[in-house]
Amino acid sequence: MMTAAANRPQALYLHVPFCRTICYYCDFCHEVYRRETAMAWLQAVKKQLEGTEIGPLKTIYIGGGTPTSLDPDLLDELLGLLDPYRRDTEEYTIEINPETLTDEKVELLRKHGVNRASLGFQTADETLLQKLNRHHTPQDVEQAAACLRNHDIDNISLDLMYSLPGQTMVSLQDSVRRALEIRPDHLSLYSLTVEPDTVFGRRGIEPLDEDTEADMYEWICRTLPAYGYEQYEISNFARPGRESRHNLVYWHYEDFIGISCGASGKEGNVRYDMPARLSAYLADPLARDELALSEEDMMFEMIMMGLRLKNGISEADFSRRFGIDLHDIYGEVISRMTARGLLADDGGRLACTEAGFPLLNSVLVEFLPETENTLAPAAGEW
Repeated sequence: MMTAAANRPQALYLHVPFCRTICYYCDFCHEVYRRETAMAWLQAVKKQLEGTEIGPLKTIYIGGGTPTSLDPDLLDELLGLLDPYRRDTEEYTIEINPETLTDEKVELLRKHGVNRASLGFQTADETLLQKLNRHHTPQDVEQAAACLRNHDIDNISLDLMYSLPGQTMVSLQDSVRRALEIRPDHLSLYSLTVEPDTVFGRRGIEPLDEDTEADMYEWICRTLPAYGYEQYEISNFARPGRESRHNLVYWHYEDFIGISCGASGKEGNVRYDMPARLSAYLADPLARDELALSEEDMMFEMIMMGLRLKNGISEADFSRRFGIDLHDIYGEVISRMTARGLLADDGGRLACTEAGFPLLNSVLVEFLPETENTLAPAAGEW
């Protein structure tokens, strides 16, 4: 379903399904990098881009997988495919594994207008890095950040993980300290989730117990603001003005384009998934699985995404989108959750309280229609 030109999505996510090695916790669409396969994939991406209505973009996000696993000439070709759409781009992000970054690749990123990098730090504990099948060191991340800054890409985000098997509070605290020494503009901290179709899942590896995980999360939320990083989303912290504009598109429940296998998109009342397997994408780069969303679906998904934000949901925005007051639909739930101290409602915005944030999934269940028993599926980088 294509929207009118004036309403085209202004955000695009492109998924690179290749990695030099596979992290044991990763459940995203990926396979080990092979140049011949990557060349075929680039032709499929080109075909999808040519067959998709794309206007000027405010944000572009290249994720994976490992985008920098591509050989320099293929990375150059990929970035060149996106050049026609980046004239008005304000934020252009690429995910980077420090193991695969070189000066030559950073020069290419800069040439094509990339101005933000998301580096996989994960942990400073080298024993844990080995357990994750990561092959970089904390020093490699430091050097990657310095290389990016030397080429004037100075908007840098770091990804960290907690609740890793065998991780202690001391180990987490040391990892955060080491990450802060790199002086990132943005920090994303995610607890380990073990999916069945991962190496960890097949080996029966589990995260830490819920109490320890909660203690770690509370320490993170208490500590990072003291260093100038405000929590603006349940797992994300940033210096003022350095929030991820692309991810805010998801959390504000705006439309976005998904390119390549493993990507998702949303346009109007249609949410779509590209093929999950690379072979299927290569066979037909324009094939996608579409789901028409009901108004009830979209109302819930706006709640689901918006309550991830520290400042929550604009009630005026909800009314503009759906032509009805938020309280006319969810008034009983809001009253019940505010009485329990999990939501705050000032008449202009609805947001989780400090007590409600760690219990967000339980709060969201209360907003589901009675006939539902699972949360709505997520899309893209959601």
